[in-house]
Amino acid sequence: HGRISMLAVVGYLTTYAGVRFPGAEDIPSGFAALDAIPGMVWAQMIATWTMMEAANQDQYAAPWGMNKNGLGESPAEFKGDFRNGALDFGWDKLSAESKMRKRAIELNNGRAAQMGILGLMVHEKLGNVDNLLPPHF
Repeated sequence: HGRISMLAVVGYLTTYAGVRFPGAEDIPSGFAALDAIPGMVWAQMIATWTMMEAANQDQYAAPWGMNKNGLGESPAEFKGDFRNGALDFGWDKLSAESKMRKRAIELNNGRAAQMGILGLMVHEKLGNVDNLLPPHF
């Protein structure tokens, strides 16, 4: 939830600032965008999310961690470890202490983002998000 919340905060602030993809200039920001998005775009987004979930799940562990698929033990070090060997940012070279520190930082940033997007959503519904963010900052 933390990673999604980080994306949500950045997306909210970006669209609130007036940045849009070409062809979506008329889509408003915030909750108003939910009603303005065409049905086929929703279908494409849901299909994309489904494929991303299927591609990034741990193929070694069956649903709910029952591991009855015969692939052996998962190479993932922890839940949420989506490394696939394609990119290496030096994670394997870090000490166990550094890994725990970096994971704690990511968790705390995710928690802050969850509170941030919740606050933006509440203030948008209250109608005073303009008091928090200047129009098209």
